[in-house]
Amino acid sequence: MTTSNHPPLSKTRTSFYRRLYVAHLVAEGIASVPAITAATGMPRRTAQDTLAALEELDIRCRFHAEPGQRHNIGHYRIDDWGPIDPHWVALHHDMLRQALGYPRLDPEFDG
Repeated sequence: MTTSNHPPLSKTRTSFYRRLYVAHLVAEGIASVPAITAATGMPRRTAQDTLAALEELDIRCRFHAEPGQRHNIGHYRIDDWGPIDPHWVALHHDMLRQALGYPRLDPEFDG
């Protein structure tokens, strides 16, 4: 993965950027596995694993089930960003997206 300003990303940096970007998506309301896969094109399993891995960065992200729904219908919410500055992530989300090769979001979500 390359961008015009950066050399290829290491697996470690790619994983870190993916986690930050997914946390940003959740914070912006793209907060379910289907919504994340639609926004990024990443496989469902990668989206699920990335959400679970946010805890490794001390980002507390919990699933909130919709009342009365079955089969894990609901959304994720960031309850605590831990040591990560959400303002920095929001400011740099487009750089993260480009570095990861993800498509541009619909303008209503491109916060």
